[in-house]
Amino acid sequence: MTESAGEHAGARPAAATPPKLAARQRVVLVGNPNVGKSTLFNALTGQRARVGNYPGVTVELREGQARLGPELEVEVVDVPGSYSLSARSAEEQIALDCVLGLASQPAPELVVLVVDAGQLIRNLYLALQLVELRVPLVIALNMIDEVTDAPPSPSAISQLLGVPCVSTNARKREGLVPLREAMASALGVTPSGALALRYPKALIEDADRVAEGLPDSWRRNVERDRALGLWALGSLEPDDELEHIPQGLRDRCLRAHEQAGDRDLDREIIATRYAFLDAHAAELYEGAQPAGEKRASSERVDRVLLHPVFGFVIFLAVMLVLFQTLFSWADPLISLVEATFGGLSRMVEGALPDGLLRDFLVEGLIGGVGNVVVFLPQILLLFLFIGLLEDTGYMARVAYLMDRIMRSLGLHGRAFVPMLSGFACAVPAILATRTMERWRDRLLTMLVIPLMTCSARLPVYTLIIAALFPPATVLGVLPVQGLLMVAMYLFSVLVALVSAAVIGRTVVKGRQVPLILELPPYRLPNPLAVLRMMWERSWLFLREAGTVILAATVVLWVLLSFPKLPESGPASAPTATAEHAEEDGAARRARQLEHSYAGRVGHAIEPALEPLGFDWKIGVGIIGAFAAREVFISTMGLVYGIGEVDDDDPQSLRDKIRSEKRDDGTPAYTPLAGLSLMIFFALACQCMSTLAVVKRETRGYRWPAFLFAYMTGIAYLASLLVFQLGRAMGF
Repeated sequence: MTESAGEHAGARPAAATPPKLAARQRVVLVGNPNVGKSTLFNALTGQRARVGNYPGVTVELREGQARLGPELEVEVVDVPGSYSLSARSAEEQIALDCVLGLASQPAPELVVLVVDAGQLIRNLYLALQLVELRVPLVIALNMIDEVTDAPPSPSAISQLLGVPCVSTNARKREGLVPLREAMASALGVTPSGALALRYPKALIEDADRVAEGLPDSWRRNVERDRALGLWALGSLEPDDELEHIPQGLRDRCLRAHEQAGDRDLDREIIATRYAFLDAHAAELYEGAQPAGEKRASSERVDRVLLHPVFGFVIFLAVMLVLFQTLFSWADPLISLVEATFGGLSRMVEGALPDGLLRDFLVEGLIGGVGNVVVFLPQILLLFLFIGLLEDTGYMARVAYLMDRIMRSLGLHGRAFVPMLSGFACAVPAILATRTMERWRDRLLTMLVIPLMTCSARLPVYTLIIAALFPPATVLGVLPVQGLLMVAMYLFSVLVALVSAAVIGRTVVKGRQVPLILELPPYRLPNPLAVLRMMWERSWLFLREAGTVILAATVVLWVLLSFPKLPESGPASAPTATAEHAEEDGAARRARQLEHSYAGRVGHAIEPALEPLGFDWKIGVGIIGAFAAREVFISTMGLVYGIGEVDDDDPQSLRDKIRSEKRDDGTPAYTPLAGLSLMIFFALACQCMSTLAVVKRETRGYRWPAFLFAYMTGIAYLASLLVFQLGRAMGF
């Protein structure tokens, strides 16, 4: 904290004998993103936390036990990466709560700050905040192997800050023994806080006034209360996302900012801290301050990969491979999953008599599980690529390249890769937003990803275009059907970007935070870490999202299957051929569907669908498509009584849709109605899997409900506009 002009830091904290401690004391690992914090956590605990070379990989708490001595075992908590304790994101708020013991988090007996030896001064900014707040602290000077010329001096850092500092190389498990010894000695020992940090007098007065609004449970002593006042001045703003903050404290901060006039209080705090670090930087190294060999090599590569022209060309090539992987390379695995569940369904059908139990197992249970597991190949491949890009350090460059474009739309640079993955499937794309450290950016990205044209929409587009748009060319060269398909993809991108700009300025408002991103040195990926991440994310999807998807699928099956038609005699005459029996069965399934709850709902909503060019049959297809968009095809096959429909070649269904007539003999479905239907499918959130994953990621029903409402609303309005304007123009 602030001291008189004649006081200087320099003495180590006085030796103290810590009190006898109970087992399993709490130790919190904190640090900037990408400093090797999760790697050190793994080394200390033997756990297998996700390890990456991309800022913000750890977005949830990881806990494990570490033995610091023969009779001393502690609980170690790995918290999300944080550049400071300003807590301007949900992840930084978690770090703040864990460090100070706020909200429901217990106060730790020790905080271990993991520092990147190659980025010392920037990393020590967080150390200053921790020392000011008087938390028991040990600094782990990590990745020391990457600074070969004049590395940072642990003793000099310890001398300056008054806390123990130990050099480590977590990747090679070097320096762990001294670190464990330092942790054992520092448990419960409060730093001296003797920093020669001189804040402006007016700023100190502001901090003291704000500190008067601290809750009693937060108060410790004058110095710590003042440090919390400074933290509040630099963190609490009108549009912040912080929880657990008393309104009185928030109001005092806002008044302080208003009364400051032209003074930028946040800038004053930051400038004072960095001025202190810069003034002492020369004495923190064992020789001249180095750039680091690996950093220099990375900078040479960045001249190409971050070039305004060549960088984008390389990036597009990488994304093309990723896109091709998710779109095409996953097909054999997806086909294998579908064949497996199809074989299981046939086995159950052959083993059980016709009846309610068989229908439930085949169509509800096995079909519901299959609708979940079919996404697994894409999820595995997506996270394989993301893991490799993270570990090499290239993912951070992608965010940097795209930030300028995305920022103009209210999005974050890191949103681009998840949005691109949405072309394959929204489910893994939403999971991929976990690499974004700021909650507001994650939420906004999740709310627009489902607008990207996923692969499940492709069979629907193919059916409608083939059925209602005859083969023709524009200018004698360009095929109309192909142009329509391309137009639907471009349309989805445009709507997603416009929606992001609107939602980001209304529903999910937040200040435009610049991209603060460390470009880490390039490293070889860790194959085991990538494979563990693939398994963890895939299992998380199957375990948590899958339960919701399965339950919703079963509910949909009930709606499509009940109430049952009354029996009306034998299904067919004794002399009926197998073909006629199959036709009778298909016709009965069609009548059953119309008689079902879903069919009744279709008839009920038909008046609302008619202005879009749809009838009740399309309404039933839309209801069925909530299980998965491609289910629209098989549902329409049931509606028209033609039995099972092959998604890849639904020729009979195309002919049926094309030849369908109204009572007056006019075509029931025109190209204009087909275009309206494609617009509706492009914009509506007809995917229970997506809603289930958003529910899981946002931990509640509020945002899935909003997602469903706004997407369905704009889908209806856009389809209405297209159909009515087209009809007015004579199409």
